[in-house]
Amino acid sequence: MKLGLFNLMTQRDASTTPRQIVEDTIGMVRLADEAGFDAAWFAEHHFSNYSICPTPAMMASYCAGVTERIRLGAAVHVLPLYNPVRLVQEIALLDVQSGGRAVIGIGSGYQKYEFDRYHQKLSEKSEVSFEIWDILEMGLRTGQIAYKGKHFDIPESPLSLRPLQSPMPQMFVTGLEPAVVQRTARSGHIPFITAGWRGMSLLKEMHQHLLKQYQSAGIPPERMALAVQQYVYVTKDKKEALDIADRARTIARMVTTMRAGDPVLSGHFIQAPPLPDEPPLDTFLDNLVIGDAHYVAEKLVNEISALGTTHLSCFMQIGTVDGVRAMRSLNGFVEDAIPLMEKAFGKPLAQVNAERSPPLPHREEPSPAQAHPAVKRALA
Repeated sequence: MKLGLFNLMTQRDASTTPRQIVEDTIGMVRLADEAGFDAAWFAEHHFSNYSICPTPAMMASYCAGVTERIRLGAAVHVLPLYNPVRLVQEIALLDVQSGGRAVIGIGSGYQKYEFDRYHQKLSEKSEVSFEIWDILEMGLRTGQIAYKGKHFDIPESPLSLRPLQSPMPQMFVTGLEPAVVQRTARSGHIPFITAGWRGMSLLKEMHQHLLKQYQSAGIPPERMALAVQQYVYVTKDKKEALDIADRARTIARMVTTMRAGDPVLSGHFIQAPPLPDEPPLDTFLDNLVIGDAHYVAEKLVNEISALGTTHLSCFMQIGTVDGVRAMRSLNGFVEDAIPLMEKAFGKPLAQVNAERSPPLPHREEPSPAQAHPAVKRALA
């Protein structure tokens, strides 16, 4: 099982500036790189404080220059908001810049507020996403694009940039629509799920749905790789745990408001009321993985065992929690929780469910000039 760090980059209120959020995020990614995490993921959202990261490729590109081993990518590129010809080249460039460390996350999006401002129709998101998915795979795998569909008509176009990873960087796919899951299965990509604050009960439902769709696609369900995203925060302080749960609740309110399609904003700040039939704060705390190292380790071991998780994406910088606290949590997870998890499994995390993970793409070794940190910083 491989570990990832998810970066939503929420601005909870005006007391924390976008610059500080960016600096805190970079610090978290560098620490995750040093700790041996597999991937750093960057969200994409627009026109609100839910996330101040409108272009995950730029965050990944910058972080490529200040890290050494960690893979970097979007969780996720909201496909209908992109020109696919530009996106395929940006992903190839990121892979070259990073020395073959790009990873791809794709999804179709859900926020009408964003789609309207990009002059896209939310009702067409699935068919547009499938066409862009076609174009991405074509360009990254073959180095050229020639495509004629309902939404895109691209003449034969050779690409000057090819990714270092062959045949293309590893791809993770969000979305539970049967056509999406079945294509993910047939393509050998990895489904990526999150239940937000709802926790394990919803994750189990999602997992069962994925297994059924893999079976429908003719792919053995027992071979399914699975990426799961969870709120993870290590603290011994019950007061701090409740504060993190409150921040998670704020994010849940934002998501619900934006999903409804009619947000009220003050400037770029979402005015998010309580959820319909909102549960008490303790429910958020119980559903998420927030607590001391023993509690976090036990809960994650149970979830990983039940779901067969192959990639665990940890969301730690929750609701603009400051960088000092977030990094303290990450340190506690690495130094205390991971050893407890490995003791429970009786093996290193890298060996847990390893038989389910597809092999990583072959990576062309960068030249010494490409690999030099100063060159990587200049490229990024």
